[in-house]
Amino acid sequence: MSVKAFELVPAVERDLLMGDKARINIECIECCGKHLYVGTNDCFIHHFLLDEVASSKGKLSYSTQKLLHKYLGLKKPVAELRAASALERLIVLCDGMVFLVDMVTLESVPSAAGGGAKIRGVTAFCVNENPVNGDPFCVEMGVLSSKRRTVQVYMVYEDRVQLVKEVNTPEQPCAVSIDGYFLCLALTTQYVILNYNTGASQELFPYNSEERRPIVKRISREEFLLAAPGGLGMFANSEGASQRAPVNWSESVIAAAVCFPYVVALDENFVTIHSMLDQQLKQTLSFRDGRLLQDFEGKVMLASTKSVYVLVPLPLERQIQDLLAGHRVEEALVLTEGAQRNIPKDKFQILHRRILQQAGFIKFGQLQFLEAKEHFRKGELDVRELISLYPLLLPASSSFMRCHPPLHEFADLNHLAQGDQEKVLRCKKFLISYLGEVRSTDVVNGCRDDVDTALLKLYAEQDHDSLLDLLASDNSCVLTDSVPWLEKYHKYFALGLLYHFNGQDAAALKLWIRIVDGELQDSTRSDLYEYIVDFLCCSSSMEIVWKYADWALQKDPTTGIRIFTKRPVGKDRSEVNPDEVIAYLGKHSQALLLYLEHLVLERKMQKEKFHTHLVVLYLDRVRLLLSESPTDEGQLTRAREKLQAMLRESNLYRVQFVLGKMESCDKLLLERATLHGKLEEHDKALHILVHKLRDFPSAEAFCIWASSSRDPAYRQRLFHLLLGVYLDGSPPGKGQAAGGGEMEMAAVDLLNRHGEVFDAVRVLRMLPESWSLQLLRPFLNRAIRASMHAGRTSQIALGLARSENVQLLHDRLKERRKPIVVSEKKGCHLCHNTFSEPSVVCLPGGVPVHVHCAAQRVRDSPTKRQLANSGNHT
Repeated sequence: MSVKAFELVPAVERDLLMGDKARINIECIECCGKHLYVGTNDCFIHHFLLDEVASSKGKLSYSTQKLLHKYLGLKKPVAELRAASALERLIVLCDGMVFLVDMVTLESVPSAAGGGAKIRGVTAFCVNENPVNGDPFCVEMGVLSSKRRTVQVYMVYEDRVQLVKEVNTPEQPCAVSIDGYFLCLALTTQYVILNYNTGASQELFPYNSEERRPIVKRISREEFLLAAPGGLGMFANSEGASQRAPVNWSESVIAAAVCFPYVVALDENFVTIHSMLDQQLKQTLSFRDGRLLQDFEGKVMLASTKSVYVLVPLPLERQIQDLLAGHRVEEALVLTEGAQRNIPKDKFQILHRRILQQAGFIKFGQLQFLEAKEHFRKGELDVRELISLYPLLLPASSSFMRCHPPLHEFADLNHLAQGDQEKVLRCKKFLISYLGEVRSTDVVNGCRDDVDTALLKLYAEQDHDSLLDLLASDNSCVLTDSVPWLEKYHKYFALGLLYHFNGQDAAALKLWIRIVDGELQDSTRSDLYEYIVDFLCCSSSMEIVWKYADWALQKDPTTGIRIFTKRPVGKDRSEVNPDEVIAYLGKHSQALLLYLEHLVLERKMQKEKFHTHLVVLYLDRVRLLLSESPTDEGQLTRAREKLQAMLRESNLYRVQFVLGKMESCDKLLLERATLHGKLEEHDKALHILVHKLRDFPSAEAFCIWASSSRDPAYRQRLFHLLLGVYLDGSPPGKGQAAGGGEMEMAAVDLLNRHGEVFDAVRVLRMLPESWSLQLLRPFLNRAIRASMHAGRTSQIALGLARSENVQLLHDRLKERRKPIVVSEKKGCHLCHNTFSEPSVVCLPGGVPVHVHCAAQRVRDSPTKRQLANSGNHT
C-alpha cells in the first residue's frame, strides 16, 4: 500500500545552527514565508533565510543563510515561537512568560504606555488562525495558565497584549488550539470543545495526559486533529462530531500535521504518512531523534535536536502515476478525487479525465471490462484510443493520433494478449459491446466514421447478428475500407446494404443477383430473391426497376410481378404508368395476367381496356386448357370459374367483342349465356341454358343474377320468361302431368321454389289444365301467402299513413298555441245557437262548435273526419 508522497529535504544543518557547541538543542521552530526562526535550549533565537532551489530534474533543495541570532537573557529554553507577520512580531514563550520580539532585529518589544507586552505564568499558547476580530493589525491568542484552570483569550498588538476573555475549565488544561470562538482543549483526563462566546461545552473522549503527550491540532475551519487512546488520530469538528474516519498511527506519536490529503505523524524514530481519504498508511520515513513536526501555510517542517528538515510533497500527478504504475487504480482515483479542493477546477477536470482513462486501460489489460467501461465513460475517453489497439480497425483515412504521453503501455491487442487467442476474442467482444453503446452518444462526435467502420469490421469478422442492423440504419461506415473487409468474410448481402446506403443501388442489386444465381456464396438470407423483388418494388429509380424486373420475372413471374403490384405510392416513389407496365409484360404472359388482375380486381380501375384485356386473357387460358389432351379438369374448372366471375361482375368490358371470340367454341355455352344476359338478350341466354345445356339450376341462377340489381317487376318478367321456355319446350300430352317430362318437372320445381316471384293468376292461365293441384301445392301455398302478405302489408302502410296524418294535424294545432274563446254571446257555426257549456270541439281553422253538432256532422259525412278534439276553453 506504500507510495512515495514526500521527500525529506534538509533545511538547516547542525553546523549552521550551533557550530561546535555540542550541548545546544532545538526546542521550537517557526516559519513565515522564507524566514525560519529556531528557538534553542540556551535561550537563543536564530533567524535563517530559506531559498528553494529546483534542479534540472525538478528535485527540490534549500539554500539556507543565517541572518541573525539573539540571546533572550532568561537562561531557560525557548519553548514556543509564533510569527505575527502583520505586526512584524514574534510571540515568544520562554520561562513561563509570553512576550513580543521584533521579527527583524529579534529585540524585545518594550511595553507601551498604559499597557503590558508580557504575560506571566503561561504553560502553552496558540494563535487563532480564524480570528473573530476584524482588525488586521491584531492577533488573537489563547493562553493556558500554569496556576489556574482557565483559558485566557488575548489580543496581541504591535507593542502590547490585552486580555479580552477568561474561560474556566473543569480540569487543568495542558494543550489548546483555537478556531474562531471554539477552543479545543486537552484537559488532564479528556478532550473538550468550548465556545468561549456562548460558554457551551462539548466533551469528546477521555485521554490520560500523564501517560502520553496530548496532541490538539487545528487542521481546517472548525475542525481539529487529536491524539486518541489506542494509537488513533481522531478528527473532531466544532459540534463534537467526526466527519472523517480516524487514522491508526503509533502509540508514541509526539506531533502531527495535515498536508492534505495526508496526515503526517512523528514519533521518536519514524515519520508516518496516512491518507485522509482511505486512512491507509502510505509512506514511512526513518527519522531518528525526532522532536518537532509543524506545518506552516502548507509547508511541513520537522526538527531533531540538532537539525531542521522540510517534508516536501511530491507533485500529486507523480504520486498518482506511481500508483497507476503499480496498478493501484482505486487508490489513484481516491487520491485524485480527494485532491479536488487543492486544484483549480479546469485543471482538475483535465487531470481527473486522464486518470480515469488510464485506470480504464489498466482494467482493460486485466480483462475487467465492466470497470474499464465505467472508467472510460466517466473519463470521456476518445474511443479511438481504444480502437487503435485493435490492428486494422481504424480506416486508412483516419487522422487519429494516440494521446501523448500515452494512456497505456500496450502497443496493440496482440501485445496485450501475448498470443492468447481467448483473450483476443474477449477483448473484441468487449469492444463490440462498448462501441455499440457509445456510437449514438456525444462521445463519438467527430469520429463517427472511425467508430462505425470499426464496428462493421468486428461484426463481419465475428459473424455478429448486428451487422445487418448497422448497415440497414443510419451509419458512417467508410466505403473504401469496408468493401474489402466484407468481401474477405463473404458478407456479400451486407455489402449490398452498404452500397445501397451509399446510393449505389445498381451495384447492390448486381451483387445480390449473383448470390441468387449461385455465383457468390452467402447464406445470410435464404429469401434473398424475395428481398430483391421487394427492394425493386420500393426503389425510387424506375431505370433500375426496368433494368432488373426482367430477371425477376424470368425467375418467378408470380413473385416477380410484386415489383409492380405492391409498389407503394408516395411523394418519393415514381408513379408507374399501367400502360407501360402492360406493354413491358407482353413477353411474360403469366405476369401480365397477374398484373391485370391487380389493376381490375384489387385497385378497381374502371377502364374498359383493362377489363376487356383481362377477360380475353381468361378466355385464352380456358381455350388453351380445352385444347390440351388430356385436359386437366382441375385447372380448367378454376380457369372457367375466373372467367365466369369476371363476365358476371364486370360491366366495362366489350361484350360484343368477347362474344365474337366465343362464337367458334361450342364448349363455352355457359359463358355465352352470360354475355347474352349482359346484352339484355335473355331469351337467347335461357335458350342456351335450357335447350342446349339442359342446365336448369344455371337457368334459375341466371334469372337471379340478371335481376339482382333490378326492381321486382324485372325479376318477375325474367322468371315468367324462363317458365315460358320450360312450357314451350315440351308441349303437354296425355299423362304428362302424372309422370311429367323433364321440362315439366323443371317448370314445377321453378314454381315451387320461387312461387313468391310469379304473378299467380298469369301462371295459372299458362299452365296446362291436366296438371293436378297436388303437384302445384307448394307454389299455390307460396302464392297465397305472398298475396296475403302483400295485402296485409298495404293495409299496415295505409294505417301508418293515416296515423301519421292525424299526428301531423295534431302537431299543427299544437304549434299554433292559440286559445279558443267561447262565451254566451258567441254561436256555434253549425247550429248557430249560443254556447251554454265550456266543452267545445274545434273544426279545422280553429272554429268552435258544439260537441253534439260535431258528432252529428261526422255521422253525416264519414269521409270528412278531419276534426281535432280540443279541450281549450276560456
